[in-house]
Amino acid sequence: MRKLFAASLLLLCFASPAMASSKSQREHGAALFATSGCQHCHTIRNVGGHKGPNLSSVGRTKSKEAIRAQVVNGSKVMPAFGDVLQPTELDDLVAYLRSCKDKPIK
Repeated sequence: MRKLFAASLLLLCFASPAMASSKSQREHGAALFATSGCQHCHTIRNVGGHKGPNLSSVGRTKSKEAIRAQVVNGSKVMPAFGDVLQPTELDDLVAYLRSCKDKPIK
């Protein structure tokens, strides 16, 4: 029983910094979404523009890789941000978008 308790305690100690880092990544990603022009075209939770898709549930439907590719490469109507964002900024923005998992509105 003591070994199980010790293992659980160790897991919590090592998981806590990872969770904190992840939260700060998402917070920074949310700030980037607002300041990098994303919010001009996209909306999340009724905040933002309507030129592009609503991204409130993008974390439910798109993988981390798909989101990253879209942001980096853009599309016919969306500009590419691969040369605009630093790699750490891109990681944070993707972490934020992956956390957007609202149920889609029907």
